[in-house]
Amino acid sequence: MNGSRIAAVGHYQPARVLTNEDLAGLVDTSDEWIRSRVGISTRHIAGPDEPVDELAAHAAAKALAAAGLASGDIDLVLVATSTAIDRSPNTAARVATRLGIPSPAAMDVNVVCAGFTHALASADHTVRAGAASRALVIGADKMSDVTDWTDRTTCVLVGDGAGAAVVEACAPGEEPGIGPVLWGSVPEMGRAVRIEGTPPRFAQEGQSVYRWATTQLPPIARRACERAGLAPADLAAVVLHQANLRIIEPLAVKLGAVNAVVARDVAESGNTSAASIPLAFSKLVEQGRISTGDPVLLFGFGGNLSYAGQVVRCP
Repeated sequence: MNGSRIAAVGHYQPARVLTNEDLAGLVDTSDEWIRSRVGISTRHIAGPDEPVDELAAHAAAKALAAAGLASGDIDLVLVATSTAIDRSPNTAARVATRLGIPSPAAMDVNVVCAGFTHALASADHTVRAGAASRALVIGADKMSDVTDWTDRTTCVLVGDGAGAAVVEACAPGEEPGIGPVLWGSVPEMGRAVRIEGTPPRFAQEGQSVYRWATTQLPPIARRACERAGLAPADLAAVVLHQANLRIIEPLAVKLGAVNAVVARDVAESGNTSAASIPLAFSKLVEQGRISTGDPVLLFGFGGNLSYAGQVVRCP
């Protein structure tokens, strides 16, 4: 059990950009109202012919290319999503088909906004146990499919996209690149964030989520650092679930990561649910804002009032 590491990352967003001004033509809102409350200026929206597995496959293909690997090198595909329309074949199987991955274990993980960090921990555990050698871990959501575009409290938040990571076993003697996960939930408050009904629609109790995230999560995030043997001040970057800036910024301050780059991709991408952490992480890598080996806290939270976080080393 030598541990695992992230070999490469990749991300994908649809071409269509929806601005705050565009939204002001749909609902009673304004650019100033949206920016002041959630810090979002734009978001990407997929078309009707772009299913969530297509978004996921684009991000995964970029991660594979960055790792210098072929489809046949992958034996596990995990997709974190809560917006797949069909129940079977699952999204992971459809991604494997799109990429031509032969006979992988293929599973979806539905923990909504904390899905990617749950899936990453699951891949780490699987590789450590020897049940897989290389995994594709993807967070992908098409929130536009589950949004009521007449509800200004939710439609201003969401965007579509995907992010992916290639996870592989460490070499003998190599330090693990994925730290121990700290995860849990508050099931009795699960209705604070919902995607339910027919057709399914996203809804949330915004103030309840805000209070929970800004008061209960900072000590949990610090404990995730402790499990990796680091203090928050040692972090090079913090990638929190990109819910909105009014949650991200106070949480980052209370965490105490005073030397870290704090991902703020929500401003241009909106809340992309399970895609938000790998999407923001991949952009930091692509932009050169973090370097190979840097310690980065990934911390997901939200739907089901679940959370999961771990410190990883930048690929």
